Amino acid sequence: MSVEPFSLPYSEAAVEDLRSRLARTRWPDEIPGSGWTYGVDLTFMQRLCDYWRDEFDWRAQLEKLSAFHHYRCSIDGVGIHFIHERGRGPAPIPLVLTHGWPGSFLEMLKIIPLLTDPASHGGDPAHSFDVVVPSLPGFGFSDRPTRPGMNTWRMAELWAGLMAELGYERFAAQGGDFGASVSTILGLRHARRVIGIHLNYIPGSYRPHLEPGTKLADIEQKFLDDADQWYVDFGAYAHLQRNTPQTAAYGLNDSPAALAAWIIEKFRDWSDCDGEVERRFSKDELLSNVTLYWMTETIHSSCRLYYESKLAPLHFKTGEQVRVPCAIAHFPREAPFPPRAWIKRGYNLQHWTEMPRGAHFAAAEEPDLLAGDIAAFFHSLPTTS
Repeated sequence: MSVEPFSLPYSEAAVEDLRSRLARTRWPDEIPGSGWTYGVDLTFMQRLCDYWRDEFDWRAQLEKLSAFHHYRCSIDGVGIHFIHERGRGPAPIPLVLTHGWPGSFLEMLKIIPLLTDPASHGGDPAHSFDVVVPSLPGFGFSDRPTRPGMNTWRMAELWAGLMAELGYERFAAQGGDFGASVSTILGLRHARRVIGIHLNYIPGSYRPHLEPGTKLADIEQKFLDDADQWYVDFGAYAHLQRNTPQTAAYGLNDSPAALAAWIIEKFRDWSDCDGEVERRFSKDELLSNVTLYWMTETIHSSCRLYYESKLAPLHFKTGEQVRVPCAIAHFPREAPFPPRAWIKRGYNLQHWTEMPRGAHFAAAEEPDLLAGDIAAFFHSLPTTS
């Protein structure tokens, strides 16, 4: 397992192919004036794709990304891309940050300098971290899985191996979305090595072990009922990706407009933007993430994680609990989100912060709030002093 520096690839031919496909997009019809009622608004998509074709500069975005230190490492035969930035404080805590879907390692770019060099951003230099931001297998510049079974349990083992390869015997873990699953499993399976976990999301498949006859508190049952209704109303994407990701992949992998609609709909729906996605993310931010999926052809391999997670949910067995310290940052527009009582059944909950704003993409939406909470939690633990 050797760690090698990684140069972000650029292909002018691939960019020209992308622009050509955008120019030839066959647009669907719409009900006049329907806006977002039936899905992604047609006018919004046409304007965004015009910008993507004529103004978006992928080379310039890659040059910005290259300011970070990128590496690749083979762990158990799986090539993993990651950013590794050393902290500038007196005793940085090793921290692995894990993204989810439909995001990427790009979600973490704003938060990295806040964690590695807090003194330059008005923070305490003693609250620094060595930050590792891997791309999940099947995402970005990591390998696409070639066999079944690459679920979040397997990914947690890869992260444990990666942190060992980097020389970190003990480390902290943070994540949202699938990153929350990976971080949870690290705390569950590698308690001797994990200092603690910090989550801004609770995995949808999480179920604590309940003894027969256990009566749930009213607030817990209401959450489960509300979560079921959320999946009825908003979970069409997940149902498809959990069952037939290959079928969707033909169109998404072939049409950049389709790919952008599939991904950016979620950035609009899941961010604290009141329906105006560009209030939270610039066109370049949105399109950099979509272009990463396009250039690496990872929409199928990323969606397939839903299928694999269906087969390996986060269901705790008798006596199982995440015993390492756990912190929760609750961003108000993240939904569905369980109550403390439900979380405490499976986690050693020691820290809870109600955030004033923000939603699903916390590291990208509210990097200062999230970084501050991460630092306050991990640097308060006795094992990190």
